[in-house]
Amino acid sequence: QVQLVESGGGLVQPGGSLRLSCAASGRFFRINSMGWYLQPPGNERELVATFTSSGSTMYAESVKGRFTISRDNAKTTVSLQMNNLEPGDTAVYYCYAGARDSSWKVNDYWGQGTQVTVSA
Repeated sequence: QVQLVESGGGLVQPGGSLRLSCAASGRFFRINSMGWYLQPPGNERELVATFTSSGSTMYAESVKGRFTISRDNAKTTVSLQMNNLEPGDTAVYYCYAGARDSSWKVNDYWGQGTQVTVSA
């Protein structure tokens, strides 16, 4: 089992910045991929930014140039620096991790979600 603990959400004015962090802990062999998704009200979760299994990064088109994902050397903590926030960024943000267990199977884990609200 893997636990994902998120922090950093909140209320910010348009044009402001927030930083989200997510730390993975528990029993796993290796974190295969890790990133952030958002879920607007009434819609499904969609990718914001992630580290892929090859170590590269992927971003949603809407956040390119504004958001930056980073991780620690152990690859168990990811952060999302969100700059120039827009009202359309308002959503619950979820941390995701694909973690390999001892049998090399990749299991999916989600954090509890953190609210980001961009409003004047």
